[in-house]
Amino acid sequence: MDRFDIEIIGVIAAILTTSGFIPQLYKTIKTKNVEGVSLVMFLVLFAGIIFWLIYGFLIDSFALKIANIFSGIIVFCIISVRIFYKKQR
Repeated sequence: MDRFDIEIIGVIAAILTTSGFIPQLYKTIKTKNVEGVSLVMFLVLFAGIIFWLIYGFLIDSFALKIANIFSGIIVFCIISVRIFYKKQR
């Protein structure tokens, strides 16, 4: 396998894992219920995403960069919504 084929596998993995956060964000925004959303878990996850993103840039992996940029945005939105709705209660 050459590097391009390996990156294709990474892109597919990125799409699947990143899209997994979308239902949580959608449900949280729709219901405004944040009781089941762990702030600590998402903060630790966000920190990990930042390190994966840095690693992706260091090894110049398109799949790692794109996955962690989009995951970071989605997880940041979940954290923001969690904080916003928790303060409203």
